[in-house]
Amino acid sequence: MAQSIHDFHDDPRNAHIRIWINGQLKPRAEATVSVFDSGFVLGDGVWEGLRVVSGQPVFLDEHLDRLFEGAKAIAMDIGLDRAGLERAIRETLAANDMHDGVHLRLMVTRGVKRTPYQDPRVTVGPATVVIIPEFKMAKPETLATGLTLFTVHVRRGYPDVQDPKLNSHSKLNCITACVQAYTAGADEALMLDPHGFVATCNSTHFFIVRKGEVWTSTGDYCLGGITRANVLRVCREAGIPCFEKNFTLAQAYSAEEAFTTGTFAGVVPVKSIDGRVIGDGTPGPMVARLQGLYRELVQRDVMLRGAERLA
Repeated sequence: MAQSIHDFHDDPRNAHIRIWINGQLKPRAEATVSVFDSGFVLGDGVWEGLRVVSGQPVFLDEHLDRLFEGAKAIAMDIGLDRAGLERAIRETLAANDMHDGVHLRLMVTRGVKRTPYQDPRVTVGPATVVIIPEFKMAKPETLATGLTLFTVHVRRGYPDVQDPKLNSHSKLNCITACVQAYTAGADEALMLDPHGFVATCNSTHFFIVRKGEVWTSTGDYCLGGITRANVLRVCREAGIPCFEKNFTLAQAYSAEEAFTTGTFAGVVPVKSIDGRVIGDGTPGPMVARLQGLYRELVQRDVMLRGAERLA
């Protein structure tokens, strides 16, 4: 998922990056798509955000799984297979001499339309594939002190309205939630499901810790988060009780700890929700432990992917 504007420092090196667009590497100032592109006209497309560590796109297989599942769900031909997308990613990283501290956005839209109309049959070209790499790291103070959340009126809806499992370019409900949160002075929006249970945040996933147990939502009304799944994985591997379940705001307010997860920053503590201080307002022992376990999992993936490339 995406990151909050409060989470990173702008890096001046990004002014000189080259961006991959349909097989061509363009300087940032020249990296453009048509005003008739399906993504611009309608938000018709899917995307992934990836971290790069030691030259390796972390958890790439899981990200490509989600990208291709989303493309199939909206009947869109990406035009490249998995190997082709990985080559494009690595070509982009090599062209920019990028190895660490990199966040990469892979975006695919249905392509250029002959007229601005929603019917996919007026698309006249192949899919538009864009890869934007940036030097971007989470602020150490964010990881050390935590985020503030605000519960917004915008809900995560039913899959028959807009399936939250689709990582689509159409993010207006999350944007509206984000606007309400920062207008209220918070870093991120906490969103409920249609039944009033806690679902997720506008750009990250949400967890609480109660009596040594780690809780997150059922997942019915949120994106299938890769970092979310990996945190649940490391909990199970470490013997930490973890549950995907319904819980309420009252239970979140009274949690001993809370945190968010996302590809960009990993595991980030939450210090308050709607003005209620979580625990003593500082990152707790479970968050610290999970940050360490998640870093170890990232390194395992990096080593495995590096070994596969050498084989």
